[in-house]
Amino acid sequence: MTPRLRPLPSPFTMTPRLRFAPSPTGDLHVGGARTALFNWLYARHLGGQFLLRIEDTDRERSTEHAVRAIFDGLTWLGLDWDEEPLFQHAREAAHRAAAAQLLQSGHAYRCYCTTSELEQMREEQRAHGAKPRYNGRCRHRSDAPDLPFVVRFKTPSDGSIAFDDLIKGRMVVANDELDDLVLQRSDGTPTYNLAVVCDDAAMRITHVIRGDDHVNNTFRQLHLYRALGLTEPAFGHMPLILGDDGAKLSKRHGATSVFEYARLGYLPAAMRNHLARLGWSHGDQEHFTTDELIAAFDIHEVGSSPSVFALQKLDSLNGWYLRNSDLDELTDLFAKYLDREGIAVEVDHDRSWLRQIVAAQRERTTTFKEMAEKSGYFFRTPLELDEEAAHKHLRPVVLEPLRELRDALAALDAPLTAEAVKTPFEAILARHELKMGKLAQPARVALTGSAISPGIFDVIEITGKQRCLDRLDAALAYVERRATGELAS
Repeated sequence: MTPRLRPLPSPFTMTPRLRFAPSPTGDLHVGGARTALFNWLYARHLGGQFLLRIEDTDRERSTEHAVRAIFDGLTWLGLDWDEEPLFQHAREAAHRAAAAQLLQSGHAYRCYCTTSELEQMREEQRAHGAKPRYNGRCRHRSDAPDLPFVVRFKTPSDGSIAFDDLIKGRMVVANDELDDLVLQRSDGTPTYNLAVVCDDAAMRITHVIRGDDHVNNTFRQLHLYRALGLTEPAFGHMPLILGDDGAKLSKRHGATSVFEYARLGYLPAAMRNHLARLGWSHGDQEHFTTDELIAAFDIHEVGSSPSVFALQKLDSLNGWYLRNSDLDELTDLFAKYLDREGIAVEVDHDRSWLRQIVAAQRERTTTFKEMAEKSGYFFRTPLELDEEAAHKHLRPVVLEPLRELRDALAALDAPLTAEAVKTPFEAILARHELKMGKLAQPARVALTGSAISPGIFDVIEITGKQRCLDRLDAALAYVERRATGELAS
């Protein structure tokens, strides 16, 4: 006896359950990340649950690496799920049972058409200006030849099917626009539409929010829900994401993988904020905490027009989050970024030292990548001097003030805090009647190798006493060689 699939209660009388169901054939891309975020936000907004399903029935293309990339991408974004992920391939027996039930109830039939017969069918339709599709040749066959077959759904030939989209409003299609889709391949494996309906029902999904490229699938799936006697979830279809040139977002617009943005040093909070604003807004508010997003997000307020993923906007958001986020949290994230990217920190340090770097650089940088690049002189030894900066600022005229600075720092017993070094620094300026930049710039080049850095007092504090002395000694030797003509002035 074919097992029956038990109908579910109305989605509006049970705990809201939403899901993200990617195929593990590559990295988590921006479009999928937004889909996951919208489902996660709406589930949290409704006080419901967010679930994860890995649609891996295509065993040849599905990889463990891609599964891990999906998990890592969601984790980086801060999107947690409430139950163990469901792997679709493990439910093949239930998919086969559903196909058998549809055959038994007369809602499906066996199709024995070969690939060449199907292609000939399409060629004839094209020749007559008709839409290429399966013509129902096997619908009314009464024989059962011992030949390979697929199971097709018997789509109603008249009338229409409709649903109220949470984003797009009323959606209707005539049934004669839908052909008899394949539910089960000749090897017994399910196709996408059958597996999705079975699994959403088994997971008690109440709302399905996905891209609008699935609208046609929704019409087909509604027929399956009804034929199987299952309660339909509510559906919402989000518009496409475009690049800044108006074309569908692709690799030519830059990074499309979420984890590429992690590697480029963007903050999860900035990416969440940017993705949330792709098609949704809440008044004029630009920046949201996670709690604010959850409280404000409503799927009914998502627009039906495509949205643009603008890298310039993401850069602006990321810079804002660098400047305004909790410093300790930023330090933790920066440490993880350095570790993940294998950026060598060749000096002994603790977390408070790294915190000083973040505090000094966050007003001057847009991403962690830029922060790491501009902080290399703190991390690595020996120091590399920028030739142009050294030639401009490490001149014989600064030899005495720079030597006095070196000796003053060496004489300080207290740690070289920004406050502690300010007084001797200013005393040297006064003694030599120099403006701040006339000593600060040579000292900056000596300590960082560059003419651009955070404030010189912060640089001295972060660099630390011994490395400051070592670098000033090297700079003094460089200036002396220029003074004696050993180096060109």
